[in-house]
Amino acid sequence: MSGLEIWQFIFFELNQLEKAVEAGHTFFMANPEHMEMQQNIENYRTMAGVEESQLVDREARPHLESYSAGVKHYEADDFELAIKYFEQALREYFNEDTECRVLCEGLRDLKNFEFLVDGLTVGSCLPDHYVQVLVCQHECVRELATRPGRLSRLRTFFPCIMTTYSLPTIEVFTAVLNLWCAKAYLLLHPDDEDVLDNVDYYESLLDDSMDPASIEAREDLAVFVKRHKLESELIKSAAEGLGFSYTEPNYWIRYGGRQDENRVPSGVNVEGAEVHGLSVGKKPSPKIDRDLREGGPLIYENITFVYNSEQLNGTQRVLLDNVLSEDQCRELHSVANGIMIVGDGYRGKTSPHTPNEKFEGATVLKALKFGYEGRVPLKSARLFYDISEKARKIVESYFMLNSTLYFSYTHMVCRTALSGQQDRRNDLSHPIHADNCLLDPEANECWKEPPAYTFRDYSALLYMNDDFEGGEFIFTEMDAKTVTASIKPKCGRMISFSSGGENPHGVKAVTKGQRCAVALWFTLDPIYRELERIKADEVIAILDQEQQGKHELNINPKDEL
Repeated sequence: MSGLEIWQFIFFELNQLEKAVEAGHTFFMANPEHMEMQQNIENYRTMAGVEESQLVDREARPHLESYSAGVKHYEADDFELAIKYFEQALREYFNEDTECRVLCEGLRDLKNFEFLVDGLTVGSCLPDHYVQVLVCQHECVRELATRPGRLSRLRTFFPCIMTTYSLPTIEVFTAVLNLWCAKAYLLLHPDDEDVLDNVDYYESLLDDSMDPASIEAREDLAVFVKRHKLESELIKSAAEGLGFSYTEPNYWIRYGGRQDENRVPSGVNVEGAEVHGLSVGKKPSPKIDRDLREGGPLIYENITFVYNSEQLNGTQRVLLDNVLSEDQCRELHSVANGIMIVGDGYRGKTSPHTPNEKFEGATVLKALKFGYEGRVPLKSARLFYDISEKARKIVESYFMLNSTLYFSYTHMVCRTALSGQQDRRNDLSHPIHADNCLLDPEANECWKEPPAYTFRDYSALLYMNDDFEGGEFIFTEMDAKTVTASIKPKCGRMISFSSGGENPHGVKAVTKGQRCAVALWFTLDPIYRELERIKADEVIAILDQEQQGKHELNINPKDEL
């Protein structure tokens, strides 16, 4: 448990709820995957009457806060305020960069000097010390583009600022400022064709008396980039002279997901055209590192196609009906009541996502074990196995994957509303999240790093019943607030989607009854195949052999279970 987690409990026990909210919110900003803390914050806020606007992140970096404020104003088309905050973010960034560089000049632990041996003087260690300081200062770019508590950095700060900044300025000020910003961006990415085209357009808007070459990139950024390049050359030279290896990281990551529908095409006559310069696009979806295809055959009869990605307002999404029959739903629901364990998959926590519901689950191997022992019908336990394999084949076929899709985790889950706890309820059954990355709504990012299940590629949910209230499945934007699609579960309905930050999702509160489904996660990497599934495959193979009266495999199914 971290210090901030402990502090929020201490403040709560002392009845200092506002400070408890502060400590919890600061922790949650660095750990957006921590659903329990999110629920604690909501409870504290309700008890203390704290508005969302009053939440304070005590570890926030000023330049990132200003940048986020600028983005919000930009998305609200309030361009003048957006520019104000972007400029403030740059000023704060330069101040924090100075502080970061000064801290690099502190004392070093001599144990970290790899070549320090008996007989070497302190003077002979000075070159190594200088290089360590230089590398540390060079890394301030990465440090200041990383939110506290995160391992991954934002898509580097300056390209974000400069590309966002150069869109609205043409509507507020002049082409000179757009040119000023676009040329600054080109210091980082001199070969970006889109921005080069925009530079040509901005130059065409200048008065005849103005020389385009006289308008240079903004000086503060030009000095910054020049220093960064000189540092890189010094470090490479030192590496060669002192005999250590050094590879320059790519510090200037382009702003991904940009939509260029407003980009000025080269060679186009722009006189009188309604063009707004460079477009960064609002709320870009994270890039998926594979070809995106969908619309493949459903391969089974009677399955009804309902909606595709476009109709569900997203990427790599599909909604299908009749994947299960009514009889199969009833049989699975009956099996669920016989094999479910409270808190299964969440270290026995009865209510891992919300205190207002009981969570129960079971794996496919557990179902087969219970079936083999006669605690549930073996035929029904096998149905769980068979329908999950059916779902896997459908997902693999519909999304037209070129490689095999493997099970990463198979889980039958039920959420039951707890009586007496549904009045004035304002939480979700399962908070908004993504399946293979840590959703960070404040940064509009999804960090693909531990403890997220970064190996998951596709997800699917196969519903078993609809005799409950609430429990709708929802997709949202990356802000975790704007709902893009809502799906009411019912028998045989299946929703499937890619597992990344392009598909944030959650479950609305189950306010009455029990909601049951088969939750499935898949991976394209065989290294991360579900071990219980592999064992279940072996058990099924043995049972098939027994049913055929063959005993060629010298394995007892009970040993596998």
